[in-house]
Amino acid sequence: MDHFQMIFQYFQSNSESVMNGICGLLALASVKMYTCFEFSCPCLPRYNMAYSLGIMFVPPVVLFLCGLILNRQSLVMLEEWRRPQGHRKKDLAVIRCMCSSIMQRAMVAPVVWIVVTLLDGKCLICASSGSVDPKKFVGFANTSPVQVQQLLDKMPCKDDELMRNNTSHKAVSRYLRCWSQALRWSIFLILIIAVFLTRWLRPCFNQATLLQAHRWSNYIDIEQKIFEETCCEPSRLFAHKYILHFFESTWQEIKLHSFSLPRQGEGAEGEEDLLQGITDQDQVNKLLKMWYYEKPPLDVSQVTQK
Repeated sequence: MDHFQMIFQYFQSNSESVMNGICGLLALASVKMYTCFEFSCPCLPRYNMAYSLGIMFVPPVVLFLCGLILNRQSLVMLEEWRRPQGHRKKDLAVIRCMCSSIMQRAMVAPVVWIVVTLLDGKCLICASSGSVDPKKFVGFANTSPVQVQQLLDKMPCKDDELMRNNTSHKAVSRYLRCWSQALRWSIFLILIIAVFLTRWLRPCFNQATLLQAHRWSNYIDIEQKIFEETCCEPSRLFAHKYILHFFESTWQEIKLHSFSLPRQGEGAEGEEDLLQGITDQDQVNKLLKMWYYEKPPLDVSQVTQK
């Protein structure tokens, strides 16, 4: 039990490292899912494009949502954005900093999926085969326009009867695969340029403001964790004391069965100190409501004076 508690405390104290690890696992999972998935183009005029685009973009949306769900800071950011003003003002720079961090991590797995699909080239071949210009290929010279369109739609299916005697199948597939790889490298180039500009243009902005936003975004996350941990111990003591009072009426029966429970008054004083005078559900609800609607200012001296 102590080992699990140490691991849990490590995860809580190193949430940023844990989230980086989760994003890496999602990226690896996206690659594994695509390699295990057997892509099969329908080779039908009205379904090639829809099927290919669905395979290329629906899983990234799912992976993106999984990245948001698994990121604990997503809920913390939404709570900070939607909470009432109270006695503590809301800083939009802090919320933007949290949102930027969440989005960057959540976009890793979707980008990896799209890059892998473009590297393979099957999705783009299936989606774009019907829109290829047949004049670029010799095999369509003596074919009617209707037959040309049928051949192009059947192009991803090399085992089809129409493709067995067609000499342009490999040429069209090679042409579209080159376009797929060109798009892949274009995405890589855009991402590298974006990261480069972000790293080099960042010093041009106010560094003090960036440090403040990063610091207070971490503080909001830590405050939420400590608040949850602090509420657990009084809740446990409250439940313990309530159960003891509930079984007080059956004390004689419990005593006959050799159960040992403290008598009334024993240890009650210590429990009252830990419970800080909280004795009923309405008091707990009132305190939680005050914490949510009247968030105290970040000034320890004012809290100490109160």
